[in-house]
Amino acid sequence: MLYKKTRSLEEGEVVICTVKKILPHAVFVDLDEYEQEAMIHISEIAPGRIRNLRDYVKEGKKIICRVLSLDKAKGYVDLSLRRVTQAQKISKNNYYKQEQKSEKILEDVAKLLKTDLKTIYEKAGDKIIEKYDGLMSCFNEIVNNNLDLKKLGIESKLADKITELVKDKIKPPEVTISGVLKIESDASNGIEIIKNALKQVKQDENIKVTYLSAPNYRIIVKSKDYKTAESIIKNISNNVIENIKKFKGRAEFIRS
Repeated sequence: MLYKKTRSLEEGEVVICTVKKILPHAVFVDLDEYEQEAMIHISEIAPGRIRNLRDYVKEGKKIICRVLSLDKAKGYVDLSLRRVTQAQKISKNNYYKQEQKSEKILEDVAKLLKTDLKTIYEKAGDKIIEKYDGLMSCFNEIVNNNLDLKKLGIESKLADKITELVKDKIKPPEVTISGVLKIESDASNGIEIIKNALKQVKQDENIKVTYLSAPNYRIIVKSKDYKTAESIIKNISNNVIENIKKFKGRAEFIRS
């Protein structure tokens, strides 16, 4: 990535690094997200005795480490490779990939506006990172909450173009859940009672009711998260069941 974080490095932080130099008892790396070099002592590479550091790290390769200690006055940073859990490695890798994807959007903006990526960072990217400590968290705000980039001090034309591409490239998260309504009525107009109860469901692209086979009907709900989806499907099924029972019918909902 082109950008570097402007905030200070913190002890305990998990960082992604590029191996720069391997010595007999230490490894020197560049921190990809900061203008900073750091060192990993041989004892922090892996548990147990290490005969050859090159069995664990290679020049030019990326590794994920934890910040052990900082000496801000001298500019020293000590890292550990062995103290990073597998979950932390996966999380950091995912974060880094998301930031690369986000930077690609800014590259596309630069091409459309016939300028370079560095200029886009100067006019917009740096302002975003200063506020959000990363591009993707800001872009998610655009997608999910219609964040107005102009409020960050980004000029209107550039803000609109970034917003346009972000919404085109990044889709909001979506979950789909379903369940089956079992509806029965012994009334002479039972079919009409069931139809009228189901007509009360306001269907759209996110809510569908489909006929399976008597007496079963499937409800499908799409939403941005499970909690919201569960609430919607519960309200729908409860309303249908209530309407059916008003006319002496029987109904139950079975969550798939």
